[in-house]
Amino acid sequence: MRRLKFKGRTHPVLYVIGKNLMKKKITLSVLILLATLACAATPKQKTEKRLQSAAEVLQEIMNVPDKGIPMEVVEHAKCIAVIPHEIKAGLIVGVKHGKGVATCRTPNGWSAPAFFSITGGSWGLQIGVAGVDNVLMIMNQKGMDRLLSNKFQIGAEASAAAGPVGRHAAAGTDWKMDTEILSYSRSKGVFAGVTLDGAWVSPDEAAMLAFYGENTTHKDVLSGKVPPPPSARVFLAAVKSAEEQAKKES
Repeated sequence: MRRLKFKGRTHPVLYVIGKNLMKKKITLSVLILLATLACAATPKQKTEKRLQSAAEVLQEIMNVPDKGIPMEVVEHAKCIAVIPHEIKAGLIVGVKHGKGVATCRTPNGWSAPAFFSITGGSWGLQIGVAGVDNVLMIMNQKGMDRLLSNKFQIGAEASAAAGPVGRHAAAGTDWKMDTEILSYSRSKGVFAGVTLDGAWVSPDEAAMLAFYGENTTHKDVLSGKVPPPPSARVFLAAVKSAEEQAKKES
C-alpha cells in the first residue's frame, strides 16, 4: 500500500496514528515483560511472598473490630497457621489445595515459620477460591504434636471445630476443652469459623527446601531449633503484634 505524502513528507494524521500505535505496542511489551518477570519468581521469593501475604491476612483480621478472632483464643494458642489465597495474573488459583505458613510457641518465643500444604476435605472447595483466607489456631499440646508430625487428617486424627468469633470468646463456650484446632475463614470481608473435617495437612517440602536449604525439617523449625531468618520477620512481627494485642484486651 502506497504511503500518503504531504508535501514530500508522511501525512501528519498518519504520522500521529503510527506514533500512537507504536506507544501502545511499547506499553503492551512492557506489561508482558513485567508479567513474565513476576511469573519467573524464584522458589525462595515465592516463600517470602507467602510470608508477606500471611502477615497481611493476620493483621487485617486482628484489626476488624468485634468480628475477628477472640483475644482469649489468640492468647492461649500453641501455634498459629495462616493460609492466604493466591492470585496469579489476576486469576485466583489453588482450588482444593492451599499453601500456608505456621509458627509455634517455644521457651524463647515464637518459632521460625514452617511451610505446609492443606488439601481435600469438605473445606477443600473453599481453599484459594474467591479470595478466601484461612487461619488455624492450634490450641493445645495434642494439636501442636499433630502439626509437628509428618502428615495428619483433620477430623480423623486431630479434633477441630469452627472457632468462636468476636473480640472476646463468649462465656460458656467450650473452645478451651479438648478441641485441638479452631479454624477460621475470611471471604470478601466476611469472617467466620469454618469446619475442616477431612482435610489433610502435610509439610510443604519444596518451600522448606527453598527457604531453609537442605537438612532442615519442619519439626526442627517449629520446635525452635532453627533461628528465624531475617525474611521471616514480617510474619513473626504480625504474630507477636496479635499476641500483644490479645494480652492488652483479654
